Amino acid sequence: MNRVRYRLMAVTALPFLLALAADLTAYAFLRDRLPEPMASHFTGRGHSDDTASRASFLGLAAALHLGLGAVWGLVVLTATNVRGTRWMIAAGYATAGFVGYLMVAVLLANAGVSDPDRVRMPLWHIAVGAGVGALGAGIGRLLMVALPASDPEPSQGPGESPRLDLAEGEAAGWMRRAPSRVLSVVGVALLVFGVVLMLTAGPVGAVGALPAGLLCLAFSRPYVTVDRHGLTARPTVLPWPRIRVPLSDIDRADSRHIDIPTEYGGWGYRFRPGGSGLMLRSGEAIVVRRLSGREFAVTVDDSAKAAALLNTLAHRAKAGR
Repeated sequence: MNRVRYRLMAVTALPFLLALAADLTAYAFLRDRLPEPMASHFTGRGHSDDTASRASFLGLAAALHLGLGAVWGLVVLTATNVRGTRWMIAAGYATAGFVGYLMVAVLLANAGVSDPDRVRMPLWHIAVGAGVGALGAGIGRLLMVALPASDPEPSQGPGESPRLDLAEGEAAGWMRRAPSRVLSVVGVALLVFGVVLMLTAGPVGAVGALPAGLLCLAFSRPYVTVDRHGLTARPTVLPWPRIRVPLSDIDRADSRHIDIPTEYGGWGYRFRPGGSGLMLRSGEAIVVRRLSGREFAVTVDDSAKAAALLNTLAHRAKAGR
């Protein structure tokens, strides 16, 4: 892990740690004024409908911030470049600000009220929390401006298949994540919605939203590799299922910009006349032309370098090296 990646991980974890620190500080100042047990969940009208001990509330706050921080950390850890994670980190700052404010708001609502049933938490706290989240997103974007990110792409002559120069017997491989902003945004939105439901309606209300959010995030960052086996694309973080185009079946590989709605009509594993592809976002893609004439494409950053290496390895395989 290089210095840029260390800095990236620190920037990612910072908002969740600050939000947790804010919650703990508010608890320390208000502890003597909090009832035992305290109101912990609220209805849509702001009335308390469940209670929890003060220790349980602290545990919930820690679990939320550390758990969400772990999710964002995993996403950033598997990212291939800083540019592709800037929007995700901004969303992390927004989430930390939103959740952190709501936890402090619950503490303030309980302060000085001896009967938990009399605690009220008006809905305008949601709007204020959204504002705090928007401010956090802006701060996250500003912090990310200082982090560099871009990789050089191999050059090629007009009409030529790009290749990488490898010495005789030299081995090489390439691997990247292929993040989908659509699935990531949906996954994050479901997680935030699940957290809100947990705070307002209890754990039962969050049963559907939280697992669905985690599932979306699991499918939002497919793994693409180029090596002696050919081109391999894994739709999830798991080893299976996977899609592979062996070197023996590759005629040539190129990097091309793909507009998913226009060319493939949707996201996911798509079929169209003359080919198929793993389409998770519009943008640059590796496009492999098989010996049969059909194409397989996968949208991923740094596709020019991957295509060049794939052409080199396929040429070696055909030459029997």
